[in-house]
Amino acid sequence: MSTPLDRSTHWPYDLHGDPGRFSYQRFGSPTVAAAEAALGELDGGTALLFPSGAGATTALALSLLEPGSTIALAEGAYYGTGLTFELLSRWGLRVVEFDQTGPPPPDVDLVWLEAPSNPFLTLPDLEAAATHPARVVVDATAATPVHLRPLEHGADFVLHSATKYLAGHSDALLGVVVCRDEAAAEQLLTFRSRTGIVAAPDPAWLLLRGLQTLEVRVRRQTETAGLLAGRLRDHWSVQTVRWAGIGGLLSFDVADADAARAVETSTRVIVNATSLGGVTSSIESRSRWEGDRVPPGLLRLSVGLEDPEVLWADLEQALGGPLS
Repeated sequence: MSTPLDRSTHWPYDLHGDPGRFSYQRFGSPTVAAAEAALGELDGGTALLFPSGAGATTALALSLLEPGSTIALAEGAYYGTGLTFELLSRWGLRVVEFDQTGPPPPDVDLVWLEAPSNPFLTLPDLEAAATHPARVVVDATAATPVHLRPLEHGADFVLHSATKYLAGHSDALLGVVVCRDEAAAEQLLTFRSRTGIVAAPDPAWLLLRGLQTLEVRVRRQTETAGLLAGRLRDHWSVQTVRWAGIGGLLSFDVADADAARAVETSTRVIVNATSLGGVTSSIESRSRWEGDRVPPGLLRLSVGLEDPEVLWADLEQALGGPLS
């Protein structure tokens, strides 16, 4: 059954003149609440929706921290997260990067992990992070709850760019934070309501649609990604392949930036575009966005639902022919 889409911005008070559960959309709405309930069940906590992954990142950081606080950010995590924190440094937030495959540094106020990291596909040491006195955030966009539920491993918050795998069809811009502690969720909800960083009903409704096929999609994407990663490792023109063993995201390096541009513009089935997690496969050279932070020949591949052999044939011709 499809959840009704309620676009109302406000709802009548009851017969006694008191607000009901929903009164004004900035504080909550039926369709958004339904999506939050579904997301909370998937990750095992209390979920709050935001209009984008970046919006969720910003709201979480500002609601938890204050000027002078330090965030320990996983090296190689999504570059946009680092850019957001760099912008917030004007308000006194500090960031130190660390190797998330080991323990976080001491004397920080928030530990920010990514499972797996994008585009380097490292997995964090969740056990080491959970013993740290600071609160722990895990961006599990690429893993999804199908492969990882970080709250079960001691994390305090899970963050997703729900635009990606959760919604799954490249037509809904959303972010979500799932909180282990109800009091923390209330604090974040108050911050969201006051600042207006609120998700709209339409993308929330599309997210609910996408969640119905999440596990089927992600398991198919994972299986295909494993097949392609193995074949890419054997290809003469590929230098390095990164895949975490879960999920449909991988990256690989060719000789240089020119070679990467030639590959991404030569695929015929795989779309040359940014973002990830949709039903259509996409590929792009990440140096156009991240510069020297990534190897110049690094290509990020988001595996969709196409026939794996069709995808491999497309990659093989774009890479310059069969195995040597």
